[in-house]
Amino acid sequence: MRDNLCKYLAEQYPTAFTQWLLNDVSENVSVLKTELNLEPIRADAVTLVRTQHCILHLEFQVEPEPALPLRMLDYWLRLYRTYQCEIVQVLILLRRTRVQVPDVFEWPNTTHRYRVVKLWEEDPRQFFAIPGLLPFAVLGKTNNEAGLLQAVADQIRQIDSKQTRQELSTIVQLLAGLQYSKELIQAIFREGMMRESVIYQEILQEGQREGEKIGLQRGRQEGRQEGQLEGECTLILRQLRRRFGTLPDAVVQHIRGLSLEQLDALGEALLDFQDFNDLAMWLDSQPNR
Repeated sequence: MRDNLCKYLAEQYPTAFTQWLLNDVSENVSVLKTELNLEPIRADAVTLVRTQHCILHLEFQVEPEPALPLRMLDYWLRLYRTYQCEIVQVLILLRRTRVQVPDVFEWPNTTHRYRVVKLWEEDPRQFFAIPGLLPFAVLGKTNNEAGLLQAVADQIRQIDSKQTRQELSTIVQLLAGLQYSKELIQAIFREGMMRESVIYQEILQEGQREGEKIGLQRGRQEGRQEGQLEGECTLILRQLRRRFGTLPDAVVQHIRGLSLEQLDALGEALLDFQDFNDLAMWLDSQPNR
């Protein structure tokens, strides 16, 4: 899920990424929605940003994958065949690893290179001036984790837009869960972490009524099942928003993709959640529907 949050950032703030990785301050950039079909392409984890001079191919990973070098070559071939322009490929690793991560595919008569960025080796100060990159600062190089997390929280509070402030705060806390303790995250982001409590059964009944209404309108067993799923999903999202505030689109879409059984399990599990990181860990543990 965290790699999808990064993909969301890249699609919402493409100029921030071209400025950081290409040193290109031009505003003439766009996100390509091109579908690269066929395995092993993972379109859900890939972001393509078009500039005047090249295509920036971004991939975010929490853990490095052994098959990556060949896949990067495969990406490059498909992109070049389609666009016939310079392709800049960057793999961004989110969590520290002792595994040696290659930046090249090599085979007799074939060599293909790409760039690997390890966030834990990056100076976090470079991300402070660009809101779209601010969440990455918490994963940057530091000898004072609490100080860095506090500095990022202070920077977020200076953002004028309430929606942007809430959105980035949520993403920061979810990414911080890769490196920081839950207690530290809670202490620094205490404000807004826990919303006014609600009566679980009241919300549950409301969600069930919505689900039954949708099911009755459809008039079929399929409609009833779909209505029940929609009602349960509405219930869960309402609970999470009241408890944690605005949820990133990536999190909402992940929850909407859960099965009815998974939503039931989430409804019980969220009663024990203390912060966003608990939610992220739970979602990461669920198999795809």
